Amino acid sequence: MDSVVHFQMPYDNKDRMAKFYETAFGWSTRFLGPEMGEYVLATTTESDEDGKPKRPGAINGGFFANQPERLHTSIVIAVSDISESMLKVTASGGKVLCEPMEIPGVGKMATFKDTEGNQVTMMQFRMER
Repeated sequence: MDSVVHFQMPYDNKDRMAKFYETAFGWSTRFLGPEMGEYVLATTTESDEDGKPKRPGAINGGFFANQPERLHTSIVIAVSDISESMLKVTASGGKVLCEPMEIPGVGKMATFKDTEGNQVTMMQFRMER
């Protein structure tokens, strides 16, 4: 079974967004900068040194700059083989929206729409994670 491991949401103002989630929920945020597309990591639960949640079932997430052509709020599902999972999505009635994209030091990700039109991301993590 492939599990939900991450969430992603857009922001218009990363400082305002970070302050909101830090104040309202006690999350910590880390700005990754222009080399990572101004992505902001959000730690929502106690995690180990690699950023993996220590509590079973808990997930962390991130925020990206809001752009009309980018995906919106999304969950990320961990898969063992992204190519195989893309085929399964298509065979099950979904639509893969892009070729796998390499995320340096993390793995490969691709976005798809399910049969209900929800946009979802799948991630094949690098083996050393």
